[in-house]
Amino acid sequence: QVQLVESGGGLVQAGGSLRLSCATSGSIFRISAMAWHRQAPGKERELVAYIASGGSTDYGDSVKGRFTISRDNAKNTVYLQMNSLKPEDTAVYYCNLIPPGTAFAGPRWGQGTQVTVSS
Repeated sequence: QVQLVESGGGLVQAGGSLRLSCATSGSIFRISAMAWHRQAPGKERELVAYIASGGSTDYGDSVKGRFTISRDNAKNTVYLQMNSLKPEDTAVYYCNLIPPGTAFAGPRWGQGTQVTVSS
């Protein structure tokens, strides 16, 4: 059964860096796009970064130039490198599996990992 397990969150001072990881199981990863979303208290979940199965990427305006999404298909893992962190980056970060088509019935979201940036 496919699982998505995030890690790497924590507490960091403003200006610091963190790298999030999302490890998946199953061959579905290689043919799927992946994304990171975040949700801060009292706010809606927002897209942070996206990477297609072929490697092309896109980012939310608030993180462009600071965050980098990447993937390692050999390890079934997607990463989010976060640099120059700001207090407003504080949120729960969620990994999102985006498989092609509609047949996939497994989980598409991880459990979330907390990122807290202190000023």
